[in-house]
Amino acid sequence: MTTTISPLAYVDPNAELGNDVEIGPFCFVGPEARIGDGCRLDSHVTVVGKTTIGANNRFWPNCVIGGEPQDKSYTGGDETSVLIGNNNQFREGVTINRGAMKEDGCTRIGNGNLLMSNSHVAHNCHVFDNVILVNGVLLGGHVHVHDRAIVSGNSVVHHFSTIGTLAFVSGGCRVPHDILPYMLAAGSDNPTIKTINIVGMRRNGIPDQTISVVKQAFRLLYREHKTAEFIRQHFHETLNGIFPIELVRLLDALDAQRKGRFGRAREAARNVKPDASGQTSEKDAA
Repeated sequence: MTTTISPLAYVDPNAELGNDVEIGPFCFVGPEARIGDGCRLDSHVTVVGKTTIGANNRFWPNCVIGGEPQDKSYTGGDETSVLIGNNNQFREGVTINRGAMKEDGCTRIGNGNLLMSNSHVAHNCHVFDNVILVNGVLLGGHVHVHDRAIVSGNSVVHHFSTIGTLAFVSGGCRVPHDILPYMLAAGSDNPTIKTINIVGMRRNGIPDQTISVVKQAFRLLYREHKTAEFIRQHFHETLNGIFPIELVRLLDALDAQRKGRFGRAREAARNVKPDASGQTSEKDAA
C-alpha cells in the first residue's frame, strides 16, 4: 500500500520509509531514521538520531524517539542508536533516548510492548517483549525490563536495575534494586517482594505445578531467608534435579543479583567494555 505523508509534516529526504507508513501533521523525521512497514505516526511525533523502527508500530501525539541521551558524558557526534522491533504501541508523550557511548551504545525496545502516556526510556535501556510500562513510568539509564513484566504508573526505576520476566511492580514505587522474575513488588519508597505474580503467571499459561514450585522458592527466599545454594539443593532433592525453566530463571537472576552491587546485578556492567561485536551481556557482567 501507499505511504502517506501529511503536507504539514517534515520528512528528511534521506530518511527511509517502508510501505503503508502514515506520517501525520506536524511530525518531524530526521535523516537517519528508518521506519518499517505499516507504522503510523499520528501527529507531532519526532523521530531523530540513528533510529531504526520495525513494522506495525504506532506512535501517538508528542512522542519523541531517538533524542540525545541525558548523560553528562555525552558530547554529541557519537554513533549511538535506538532499535525498535515490531507491533509496539507508544502512547502520548512517550520519550526514548538513544544510547550513550557505554555498553553497546544502543537503546532497545523489543516486540509487542505497550508504553503508556508520558513514560520515559533512558539511554542504553533494553525493554524486551510484551512489556507494559504504565503512565508516567521512568526508566533510568541501562535498565533492563524482561519479557511480560509490568511496571505500574508513576514508578521510577534506578539505573542499572533489572525487572525480571513476568515481574509486577505496583504503582508509585521507587525501585532502587532488581525485581526478580515472577515476583510482585509493592511499597512507595523501597519496594519489598510481597508474593509471586500468580495472576500474570496463570494468564501466560504457566502450569499450576510450576507456579507451586515458584511459590515455594519465594517462601524459602523471602520468608525463611534461605540462601540461593540452600534453595537450589532443596529443589534438587524434591524435584530430582529436574528444574522448570521458571525456577532456573529465578535462581540465575538471584545469583546475578548477589554478585552485583546495591541489589543490582547489572552494576557490574558499569565498567565492562563491549566485545568485538559491540555486545555485553548480563552473564558477562555478573
